[in-house]
Amino acid sequence: MSVGDELLAANAAYTESFALANLTSRPIRRFAVVTCMDVRLDPVAFLGLAPGDAHVIRNAGGVVSDDALRSLVVSHTLMGTQEAFVIGHTACGMQRFTDDEIRARVAENAGVDAGAIQFFTFDDVAESVRAGVRRIQESPYLPGSFAASGFVYDVASGSLSPVD
Repeated sequence: MSVGDELLAANAAYTESFALANLTSRPIRRFAVVTCMDVRLDPVAFLGLAPGDAHVIRNAGGVVSDDALRSLVVSHTLMGTQEAFVIGHTACGMQRFTDDEIRARVAENAGVDAGAIQFFTFDDVAESVRAGVRRIQESPYLPGSFAASGFVYDVASGSLSPVD
């Protein structure tokens, strides 16, 4: 059985007890989370979220990129969120490489120049989180009342630590 077939079978089982049809696209708790796509992070679990509680935006590094900011603007403007939490994590893969190293690997693997892509690698996870929080706070597309704060998730213990 292919992975696609496994996913379809899992979805068929899921639909048998599906109970979320009454949720709207507006987050009940009126907040959004920007975090990393790393498989060691389960933001729904480590934040104690239930379906419908929040928007969760994930990308490599949990970076507040243009696209993450676009999603936050939509989340606030159209869906009523009032704050965002930027959550980085220890041992992030985006700390192990530079943008140029990733571009070189893309050239080697795919045979194309990825010079136009910014990968948003970083050295310091807490500073990356701070930069994301600042980007939200300084965005002209979000009102000054839109709150933003940051945390670092420890992949060894599951704990969150606030970032000033």
